[in-house]
Amino acid sequence: MNRTLMSRLALGVALAAVLALGVWSLTWRGAPPQSSAPPAPAPAGGLFRVHPAPLEFPNIVFEDGAGRPRSLADFRGRHVLVNIWATWCAPCREEMPALSRLQRKLGGPRFDVLALSIDSGGAEAVKRFYQEVGVDALEVYVDRSLQATSALRVVGVPTTLLLDREGREIARHVGPAQWDGAQAVESIRRLMAEAER
Repeated sequence: MNRTLMSRLALGVALAAVLALGVWSLTWRGAPPQSSAPPAPAPAGGLFRVHPAPLEFPNIVFEDGAGRPRSLADFRGRHVLVNIWATWCAPCREEMPALSRLQRKLGGPRFDVLALSIDSGGAEAVKRFYQEVGVDALEVYVDRSLQATSALRVVGVPTTLLLDREGREIARHVGPAQWDGAQAVESIRRLMAEAER
């Protein structure tokens, strides 16, 4: 009898997971936030779902590695790749070194990578992880309140948003990517150039 109960429980968990994945898939395939128009095609070879027009959203607030309040407004004037992630997310852990290399490659007055952790352990959990995997080019930013995930309509991690110089979302990628690879770098450069026209 215990075996039958365990089998039914396992089947129930598997069905719940499939249902959750289906709901997530349907949610993401809908129109982007604040827009009823279908997304424009991504640039050739691009990783991003590009929005027909830049999307406005509230200025989110989070903390830096020293516990000071920060916001997206602090990054105005440059393009920002916002990566929502967590140390407990295996794909996030795998792509973080590539994001660090991307920051070294493109970071400067025109571009910044903002890796925003949603870890409940706060900055200390992120610092330990950065040291563990050798992430040395990214600053520590944390949103333990999860307000950013709600405001940015993030349905799963990792989710990466490309913002224009005015802090508006111009493109989005859901899932991990090789961010320092040729395809990602070319996509980012192209989208930045298009946003500045």
